Amino acid sequence: MSRQITRHGTLFGGWMVAATFGLLAVAPRASHHLEILRPTGGLAPHIVGQFQEPTVFQHSSTGEAFVFDRRAQSVYRVDVSRESAAEIVNIGPEDGRIIGANAFDLGPNDRFVVADAPSGRERVQLFDANGDRLSNFRLPGRAAARVRLGDTVLNGVASLAFTGDTILMNQPELGGLVTKFSLRGHPYHTFGVFRRTGHEHDRDLHLALNSGLPLDAPDGSYYFVFQTGRPMFRKYDTAGTLLFERHIEGTEIDPVINALPTTWPQRPDADGRTLPVVPPTVRTAAVDRSGHLWVALSVPFLYVYDDTGEKRRTVRLDAAGLTAVSSLHFPDDTRMLVAPGCYEFTVW
Repeated sequence: MSRQITRHGTLFGGWMVAATFGLLAVAPRASHHLEILRPTGGLAPHIVGQFQEPTVFQHSSTGEAFVFDRRAQSVYRVDVSRESAAEIVNIGPEDGRIIGANAFDLGPNDRFVVADAPSGRERVQLFDANGDRLSNFRLPGRAAARVRLGDTVLNGVASLAFTGDTILMNQPELGGLVTKFSLRGHPYHTFGVFRRTGHEHDRDLHLALNSGLPLDAPDGSYYFVFQTGRPMFRKYDTAGTLLFERHIEGTEIDPVINALPTTWPQRPDADGRTLPVVPPTVRTAAVDRSGHLWVALSVPFLYVYDDTGEKRRTVRLDAAGLTAVSSLHFPDDTRMLVAPGCYEFTVW
């Protein structure tokens, strides 16, 4: 994907951007000011128009793009020239296809994993860059849909992150916040003590309020971003020892925090179990190449934290209107890829 540069110097809420035909200078000012970022690239409209619901947009090391279309239950590969997109994984319950999929992640070795749930059984499949299945495994039992955004389930295998040789998931049923799985599906390391919720007597609600996103950082450490209830995150070292905990706070998220319920409605799932309906306060999160944590809130803002847990930036994405983020990806030190829309932003 070619990088496009804004041709006019503009003050975006505390960051002065001066760019003229290829020269980009960014001067940081007060970190609490709101920055408005606008796309500097992305997939062409005739490519994006092929997708029904592009939920994940990521780059491989060769410059090809991969798009996970949640509604079509398909994975597309876009060539380096950005002129065509080919469907390489399509819908179906059998191994090598996907159905009920809600998570996709591309590893540093250009293999990718997709998590789906045929017949309610959570499954993780590993594919090469051509869409050929390399392996798969299933988790025991049936998925409990505790955290939803509309019709999309966000907990369980949906929390998946692929490091290249390990799969990270939030499976609180195993007793911790983060569980490492081998590529054959063996859970071999669980860490992260549950936070107190005040609902320990209600197991499903307690687990829902300890649902979130495990993320690996470039230095080998890990973040865990709580996705429900009062927003916060923790950082762990390579051995899974807690380094620090931070609450996610700001005027943009205050109305959401102030409106957090004390009781949650219940609804039955496909197995007749009654589960609490817990909406997310965080839509997604990612770690960039410098180790900064980007948190996309349930309101259309992103908070950026450095590797010590200090908030450095407040960002709003403006691409054909405000962008409600479903995924973030950092292919290099300066660019961020965002779905839906398959936009590219210059962020540093």
